[in-house]
Amino acid sequence: MEIIFVLILGLAIGSFLNVLIYRVPTEQNVAFPASHCPKCKKKLRWWHNIPLFSWLFLKGKCGYCKEKISPLYPMVELIAGFLFVMLYLKLGFSINFIGASLAFSMLLVLSMIDFKYFAVPDSINLAAIVFALIQIDFIQGFYDALLIAGGFSLLRFSISYLLKKEAMGEGDIMVAATMGALLGLPNVLFAIFLSAILALIPSLIAKDHRVPFVPFLALATLIVYLFDNFFTHLWMMIYA
Repeated sequence: MEIIFVLILGLAIGSFLNVLIYRVPTEQNVAFPASHCPKCKKKLRWWHNIPLFSWLFLKGKCGYCKEKISPLYPMVELIAGFLFVMLYLKLGFSINFIGASLAFSMLLVLSMIDFKYFAVPDSINLAAIVFALIQIDFIQGFYDALLIAGGFSLLRFSISYLLKKEAMGEGDIMVAATMGALLGLPNVLFAIFLSAILALIPSLIAKDHRVPFVPFLALATLIVYLFDNFFTHLWMMIYA
C-alpha cells in the first residue's frame, strides 16, 4: 500500500517537473498562469491534469483543440514515479529519501532541459544541490559536494587551457557538486567514470554534433546510488 502511495506521489511530482522543463528555459513563471494548452491557450480542467492517466484518456491530445500532446509529458511522470519507488525501496521513509528523491527529480529536469536546449539552468542546479544536502550526515555531504566541485573546476581549467577552448560548462560543475553530496567518495568517482562510458557511444554516433552530458551524469549517479554497496565493495577489492 505504501508503495502505491509513493508511486502516486512520484507521478504528481513528475507532473510539476514537466512545468519546470517547459517553463524554466523560456524564463516563464512556474506558478502563473495555470496549466494551459500551448496551442489554444485554454486553461486545463482538473481532469486534464491527472498525471499519466489524463494523457491516456485524452489519447495524447488536448481536450479542447485536439492538438497532439508530446509523449515526453507522461514519460517524465512515469520516470519520476518509478524513481520515487526505487528510492523508497532502498531508503524507506526517511530524511535521506526526501532529499534524494527531490535531488534526483531536479537531475531529471536538468537532463530533459539539457537534452532539448543544451542548457543547464542555474536555478534548477542550485535546487538539486540544496535537496542533495537534505540528509542525515549534512556536514559530510557538504564537504563531498565542495570537494568534487573543486576537482571539476580544476579539471575544467586544465582541459580548457590545453585545448584552448571551453571544455565544460559551469553547470556541469554544479551537477558534480550534487553528485558529490549524494554519493560521496569514492563512489562519485565510479559515477563519473560510468557517465563517460554511457556517453561514449552516443558521442561517437553524433560525431561533430553536440551531445548533452547531464543526462549521462544523472543516470550514472542514480545507478551508483542504488547499488552503492556494490561499488563500495568494488573499491575495497581494488585497493585491498
